[in-house]
Amino acid sequence: MSAPTPLLWEHPLSPYAQKVKIALREKGAAFEVRVPTGIGAGVGDDAFFDASPRHEVPALEHDGQTIFDSRIITDYIEETWPSPSILPATPAARARARMIEEAVDTQLEAIGWGLMELRVFKRGHDRLRASLEAQAQRQIGQAHAWLERQLGDGQYFGGAQFLRADMAVIPHLAGASRPAADTKLGRWFARCLARESVSRTLEEAQSSLAGMANVDKAVKAGLFKRQYRDHRLEWMMRSGGVDIVLDGLKANTIRFSTEFQ
Repeated sequence: MSAPTPLLWEHPLSPYAQKVKIALREKGAAFEVRVPTGIGAGVGDDAFFDASPRHEVPALEHDGQTIFDSRIITDYIEETWPSPSILPATPAARARARMIEEAVDTQLEAIGWGLMELRVFKRGHDRLRASLEAQAQRQIGQAHAWLERQLGDGQYFGGAQFLRADMAVIPHLAGASRPAADTKLGRWFARCLARESVSRTLEEAQSSLAGMANVDKAVKAGLFKRQYRDHRLEWMMRSGGVDIVLDGLKANTIRFSTEFQ
C-alpha cells in the first residue's frame, strides 16, 4: 500500500516553500498544497499550527508525520525519495551545498524580505525607504559577487548537476535580487529557469502577487503582522530601519516567532 500524498502548507511567495516545491518536483513526487488561513497575521488555522509550532511556512504532512523548517523538510524529502539524489556525492561537497543554503536562507532572504517591507508594505517615510533601498542594492551586489565565487566554473552550484544548493538559491534571486542576464550568475539563473520544476514554481509565485494588492492598508489597519524573526530583524536594525521596528512595535503591526504552546 502506497503512502498518502504529502500535504505542503505554503505561501507561493515564500522562498522557503518554493525550495521545497522545487525539490519535490525534481523528485517526481506528487503533493498537495494549502495556504494557511490567517497567514501573515499570526492567527487562524489550528491544523497548520499543529504542523508548524512556529506558525511559519512551509510545513509538510506525510505518512502520519508533520515536519517544519524548509531545511529539515528538504532532508526528509531526500531520505524519503532518495532517487534522484539532490545532494552531491562527497561529504565535503554536501557540506558546501548546505553552507550555501544556510547563507542564502538567512542573509539573502533578509534583504528580499526587507525590500518587500519597503515596496509592498510601505514601511517608513520616503527618505527612510530610499536609504534602506540603497543599502539593500549594495548588499545584493555583494551577495551576487559571493555567489559567483561559489559557482566558480560550474554550470550549477553542484557542478554539472542541478542540486540542492541551486534549489535553495534560485527562489531568493527570483524576486528583488535577480542577476543581470549577461553575468555568470545570470546565465546560471537562465539555466535554472529552463527546468520545469523551477519555472512552474516561480509562475505560481508570480500569480499570487495579485492577492497582495492594498496589503499595506491591511498592515496599517492592524490586520496583517509581518514576522520580524532573527535575520530579518538584524537586517532592518543594522541597515538603518530602527524607527520602522519601533513604529511597528508601537502600532502592533509586527510579530516575532511564537513561544512554545
